[in-house]
Amino acid sequence: MNLIRSLSLRQALLADALVSGATGLLLALGAGFLAGFLGLPEALLRYAGIILLPYAAMVAAIGARPTIRPAAAWAVIVINALWALDSVILLLSGWVAPTVFGAGFVIAQALVVALFAELQFVCLRRRQPSAA
Repeated sequence: MNLIRSLSLRQALLADALVSGATGLLLALGAGFLAGFLGLPEALLRYAGIILLPYAAMVAAIGARPTIRPAAAWAVIVINALWALDSVILLLSGWVAPTVFGAGFVIAQALVVALFAELQFVCLRRRQPSAA
């Protein structure tokens, strides 16, 4: 709990950028290998990775700014929440037939992304003065 209290919005954004960038590289470069193991379409994995790379750069740029604009932070939070929700919808839709490892991967990354959204939300709200 102390870790969450000491975490800044900047740190939450930069950690998100780092994890998103690493995941993007893994998926973009390793889609062919991962597809068979995860039971997910190679194109889906590759495109997800390609999408994550500019996203990671955008989040890093937002986190590195001297002043983080609330609207930019909210955009990241919303995108993260949508990504996590879409990941769950993907599994429930029947559009893919992942292996156990694939389902675990999709769920794990959705949880990590949802955690980033929550951390960023908490950090953003903590920065803003209360209207009491």
